[in-house]
Amino acid sequence: VQLQASGGGLVQAGASLRLSCVASGPSIRSYTVGWFRQAPGKEREFVAAIFRSGSSTHYSSFAKGRFTISRDNTKNTVFLQMDSLNPEDTAVYYCATDRSLILSSLRIANQYNYWGQGTLVTVSS
Repeated sequence: VQLQASGGGLVQAGASLRLSCVASGPSIRSYTVGWFRQAPGKEREFVAAIFRSGSSTHYSSFAKGRFTISRDNTKNTVFLQMDSLNPEDTAVYYCATDRSLILSSLRIANQYNYWGQGTLVTVSS
């Protein structure tokens, strides 16, 4: 599976962005997909994940209520809608996927075997 993340950019605080993660290769219908982010000088952290069925989503505390993860399996794409952005959201955002993730592994980056290249989100104050 190859992943391509896009949709990042420079926005002002309070704005919205929608990130896309397009998969090529096999269908990701049976894969769980997660979003992570990494700010300069900080470790990569979990943002959100969506199970293969799309019925179950999980968010970090900072993302809950502001970010929404969704998927369109017909387009082999997962989205991350980000609203009410603030400067602390500035980071490179990565999508990742794996087929055999369980609930307890969703928030752990090294449990994902396939990663996109990342897209930069910069939020100015």
